[in-house]
Amino acid sequence: MQKRLTAHSRRQIEALLGLVAEAPQSLLMLDYDGTLAPFRTNPEQAVPYPGIAPLLEEIMQAGRTRVVIISGRDARDVVSLLKVDPHPEIWGFHGLQRLKIDGTIELAPLDESTIQALAAAEDWLRAQHLEGTAEFKAGSIAVHWRGLSEPDSESIQERVLQGWTLITKNTHLRLLKFDGGLEIRAPHNHKGDAVRTMISEMPAGAPTAYLGDDNTDEEAFRELNGQGLSILVRARWRVTAAQVWLAPPDELLDFLNQWLQAVRQRDALGADTHVGANL
Repeated sequence: MQKRLTAHSRRQIEALLGLVAEAPQSLLMLDYDGTLAPFRTNPEQAVPYPGIAPLLEEIMQAGRTRVVIISGRDARDVVSLLKVDPHPEIWGFHGLQRLKIDGTIELAPLDESTIQALAAAEDWLRAQHLEGTAEFKAGSIAVHWRGLSEPDSESIQERVLQGWTLITKNTHLRLLKFDGGLEIRAPHNHKGDAVRTMISEMPAGAPTAYLGDDNTDEEAFRELNGQGLSILVRARWRVTAAQVWLAPPDELLDFLNQWLQAVRQRDALGADTHVGANL
């Protein structure tokens, strides 16, 4: 088992927070499910860990940090669960949808071949009587087996993987495994695209972090590396492109608290202040 907070990880966090304390503007990007909120069998009950929403509100109110949520959910669902007012910018459907802070929504169009391929994947599910396990989104379909018995989970996973693999061989759709499920989706507009867009909209060299937990976050980690700090938020370590590993909720809360203190410390003491990390 890899250690979470090695000395190298501590130095990376300390270096990032030092830059946040000195910079006029920073970028904090976070996944939702599994990162800010624990997974639930019923996704509508996946509210944030206690203390997360108030911390994000304080970071946003302090200024100088652009907070962005990048999720596989519909962005509007994240707003209702997160309960941060005013809500931050939210990218939904793995980057296909963008909900701005003024409430306007942008949704990337799907080409006809993608629409037809997703329809074929849906038809296959219905023919197998598995539509009850599915979540239908713009640009993707996700099958969930979290909360089921191990035999049932393995059976559904095997059947869906086999059926959808045949569909992907004849289309340009992609399969992506995540904790407790499998998703088939359009090949474009992933979380890495959202990260790239956000970085392009920030001042050059702005301190940046992305926090995520799942395989769906790996494209974001890879896109960010070399331009900021990528952080795996997960109770158990897995192979990842992320540079640092934190366990939720305590280490996540500590990190966000220190981010907030870094912002406040600069305002109180001036741009030459350097903040240390206590993680």
